[in-house]
Amino acid sequence: MALNWELAIRLVVAALLGALVGWERERAQRPAGLRTYMLVAFGSALFTVLSVTAFGPGADPGRLAANIAVGIGFLGAGTIFREGEVVRGLTTAAGLWAVAAIGMAAGLGQYLLAAISAAIVLIILAGVRLIETHKHPE
Repeated sequence: MALNWELAIRLVVAALLGALVGWERERAQRPAGLRTYMLVAFGSALFTVLSVTAFGPGADPGRLAANIAVGIGFLGAGTIFREGEVVRGLTTAAGLWAVAAIGMAAGLGQYLLAAISAAIVLIILAGVRLIETHKHPE
């Protein structure tokens, strides 16, 4: 029974870390926000938990992890579009990809790795935007 609680905690941690990143995107008024990032992190964690627990001792969890990365690539590609000479959505796509990896880390029970990764993503998204705004005020 304790193992089931541990797996549930992994999913909750993934969703919460995805929420942190999604909240930043929501504040920045980007198209993909809180719910999207939470779902990507949670879904990645769930697939990861399933890959290491549900398929038996001979299963290769790396196969499912690789497919998560590919699937998120398709999701991210749908967020990229072009307006004339300007390409938009690359940061959203990269953020979704990074949050999927954070969810995978949480799904494996690597909480510190997932938390540090989420912090780095937040620094990249929010911190670098402050530098860009200061350097090129609009």
